[in-house]
Parts: sequence; C-alpha cells; structure tokens
Amino acid sequence: MMKIHDQIYAIETGLYLEEHKALVIADTHFGFEESLHRQGVLVPKRQYKLMMEQLKRIISKVKVDKIILNGDVKHEFGTITRQEWQEINAFLDFCRDNFKELIVVKGNHDPILKFLINKRNIQEVKEINIGNILITHGDYVPNKLNEIILIGHEHPAINLVHEAKQEKYKCFLKGEFEDSILIVQPCFNPLVEGSDVTREKKFDVFLKGDLSDFEVFIYDSETGEVLGFGELGAL
Repeated sequence: MMKIHDQIYAIETGLYLEEHKALVIADTHFGFEESLHRQGVLVPKRQYKLMMEQLKRIISKVKVDKIILNGDVKHEFGTITRQEWQEINAFLDFCRDNFKELIVVKGNHDPILKFLINKRNIQEVKEINIGNILITHGDYVPNKLNEIILIGHEHPAINLVHEAKQEKYKCFLKGEFEDSILIVQPCFNPLVEGSDVTREKKFDVFLKGDLSDFEVFIYDSETGEVLGFGELGAL
C-alpha cells in the first residue's frame, strides 16, 4: 500500500481508510463494453472479471468491513442494459457475502441505479461523511465540506515519456480544495484509461484551478504497485 494521507492508503486503484476498515472504489462503469459494442467498437467483455480479481486481491491484503462505491457504478445514463443488470447484481451478491456494509454514492451516470439497488435495501447517498472524511463522486461541490475530501469522476491518468516511448498510467492526485485536502482516485474499471492530467484542461468542479502543486501517485497495473512521483508541475 502507498500512504496518501494519514490513515488513507492507495491499494491498487482503491483507497483504504485504515481507521474505519473501509474500502472506497470509484467509477466501476459496469456495462461499458456493451455501450462500446453499440457504437461499433468490439472489445471482449472481460472487465467484470478483471475488476473482481482486483477486488479479491485487495481484500486478501487488508481487512475490509465496509465498501463504498463512489459513483458511476453503471455506465449507461437512461437505461439498464443486460450486461449492467447481470454484472451489478453479481457484484452486489459478492458484496453482501463479503462485507458488513455497502454504501453507494450516486454518480452522474447513476440516475436510474436505484431500480437495481432499492430492492436490496442498499443505502444510496449523494455524499457521506466518515469521521473527518467526505466522500462524494466529484460532479458537484457539496454545501458542507470536511477536512478531507475523496472524489472519483475525473479518471485521472498521466502520460510518461522516455525517449521515443510513451505510456499512460492511471494515477491518484492529492492537493487542496478551499481549506480541505482533496484526493482524487482513478477509475476502477481497467478498460477506462483516463484523462492525462498534464494535458487535459476540461476537468470538473473540484479541479478547475492550477494543479501544478498536486502530488501524483501512479498505479502500475503490471505490478499492482502505487508509486509517488512528486508534484505534477515537476512532471
């Protein structure tokens, strides 16, 4: 694990809140492959398997009592596809069997997610505070902030260039938002690479300003490690 902040650790593309034995994952985007198929882009439907393998690796390493899905659980906005129905129900069954508590933070892709989770009596919230930590998806700024804010939504990544070789890596960002510590985590879905934070200029409400002072923590999917790379401005 890589320590991001006091008792907050990056473990693969999740965030582990040690004091609360809680795991936060963001942007699973279940059903993404079916959406691509409808656009004529053929990719194998293997992301669910890869996400479950990653989740099982994480919970084999740390004690998790509570899992928090920080928004964009599903991909399609206005419908529930066959793939979403099957994968989300299977995922919820796994969570029911392996964790004491599951909390779903509503993302901008989740306007009709309630039809899948209400029958299971699962808590869906716009935001949630756990101690001094506010967990919100990141598509709007809550009226009341906390000492630490965790968001997803932005799918941060970074291109590393060495001579003629260039490769994109998912990454975590840590900086300040108003008077709070802001931590942005990458997309949990391995098919969604993310937006290069050194080039992208159209981030949403939490990342409107200068990001050069933000710390970058890069996720290496081959080794599963998260590595500190210093401030974004130096990269």
